[in-house]
Amino acid sequence: MAGTKEIKRRIKSVKNTKKITKAMELVAASKMKRAVSSTLASRIYAEYSLDILNSISTHIKEITHPLFIDHEEPSGKVLVLLITSNRGLCGAYNTHAIKKALSLLKLQEEKNIDIITIGNRGDTAMRRVGKNIIASFTELPTNITLSDVDPITKIVLKGYKDKEYDKVFVIYTDYVSALTQKPSTKQILPINKVELEKLIDELDDTEGDNERRIKTKPQEYLIEGDLNKLAGFLAEKITQMQIYQMFLESNASEQSARMMAMKNASEASGEMIDDLTLVFNKARQSNITREISEISAGMAAAE
Repeated sequence: MAGTKEIKRRIKSVKNTKKITKAMELVAASKMKRAVSSTLASRIYAEYSLDILNSISTHIKEITHPLFIDHEEPSGKVLVLLITSNRGLCGAYNTHAIKKALSLLKLQEEKNIDIITIGNRGDTAMRRVGKNIIASFTELPTNITLSDVDPITKIVLKGYKDKEYDKVFVIYTDYVSALTQKPSTKQILPINKVELEKLIDELDDTEGDNERRIKTKPQEYLIEGDLNKLAGFLAEKITQMQIYQMFLESNASEQSARMMAMKNASEASGEMIDDLTLVFNKARQSNITREISEISAGMAAAE
């Protein structure tokens, strides 16, 4: 059994660690609250965007804008946008996103794949497996705005319009709740007409107060001019908003995962302190018992 001094030193060390993890938990909780508020607020924009899409859904099969159709001469290249964090200590948040990316890369292994990484963790993982990274963004602000996403959106849209890429995927973490974050893979380009029609139908049928669902209002829009031009403009704006929304979802998921990881670490530290305190008390009692026995033995020998 370790000596009492060593046990006391370990208890002090664990207590200091618990203070740090508790502070990190409180900071993450504060950041999570702001991130979740931003994530939920941005869904209002999506509601009105999908409302407009709903109004042109009767003409969707007539749309021939490049963002809605597959390339006639495929380039054989795919662009993947991977969203992770710059720091660790957030549980399995980064691990799940990276595993999702590796699964997608395996499915698309017959293609030439370019990757845009967001965050140091994803960048390091993709470089480790030898993937071609065309851009890396590691200094984006925590409270990201729509303008911060502009450079990334321009790379994505230009690459697809120039027929450099056949498909564009985004790998991010969808925020479900403080306890649940779901890594997801979404194809954002080309915009799938069938999936878009299905999405609009699902939104029209949505009822109840589920915050994860966006309910469109029945609106009548008078569309004048070139339908393809309108659809293309709308598609670019919605693509930018989709990427922005994925950043918000990932940020909220990261802060939630970090808060829960630090909470679990604090609780584990408390349990470890209790166990070490019990060991310390046993060791001290053993020392006291031994000393009493030695005194008693000495007195008996003196008699």
